[in-house]
Amino acid sequence: MTVILLIATFAIFIAIDYFQKGRAVSKPVEAQEQPVLPARPMPSFVSGFNLPDNCRYHPGHTWALQESPSLVRVGLDDFAARLTGKIDSITLPKRGQWIRQGQTFATILREGNKTELVSPIEGEVRMLNDSLVVDSSMPCQDPYGKGWLMAVFSPDAVTNFRNLLGGDVARRWMAEAAARLRARMPAMAGAVAQDGGLAVHDLTAELPGQKWSEITREFFLS
Repeated sequence: MTVILLIATFAIFIAIDYFQKGRAVSKPVEAQEQPVLPARPMPSFVSGFNLPDNCRYHPGHTWALQESPSLVRVGLDDFAARLTGKIDSITLPKRGQWIRQGQTFATILREGNKTELVSPIEGEVRMLNDSLVVDSSMPCQDPYGKGWLMAVFSPDAVTNFRNLLGGDVARRWMAEAAARLRARMPAMAGAVAQDGGLAVHDLTAELPGQKWSEITREFFLS
């Protein structure tokens, strides 16, 4: 009888240990299914523009930041934000829509004129920054933080990221973009910093609407 009781007690302990480990393993899986957007990227400045090192950049001045192996947050970079300046509204794709890398996905309106942004990533739109409906100026005021645009489920994110710019390559690209802008608009040379200072917030404030649309589309590759 004593042996039977010992065996029964041992079996109970094994069962309790099994269920506790099962619950401990299930929690990280749930967390992966419900990713939480992290804090904004750390700033790093190039030719007067913020270029965080942990983002990757499309040559059309949008950024991508990997939240998980297949979830990527997307926004416009600081160069695009300062070139766009004050905007009236921004139109984003619908949840569930599939977008391709390099495809236009967002339309920005300013005083009746429009410009478009291209996506740095391919995949299905899973999240949109709904707060932009209330305050469409956030992408230009805080492009890497509260002004993010969307989050995309990208099954082939690794391949997509190989097509984007990062590190020293991204820094050279941003410096060249700033130099091109100074050459394109000589009157703005003083507004685009060359010595470590920040560029002014709205670089194209004095441009006629049609000219604004032309220049932004040139740099945004749209």
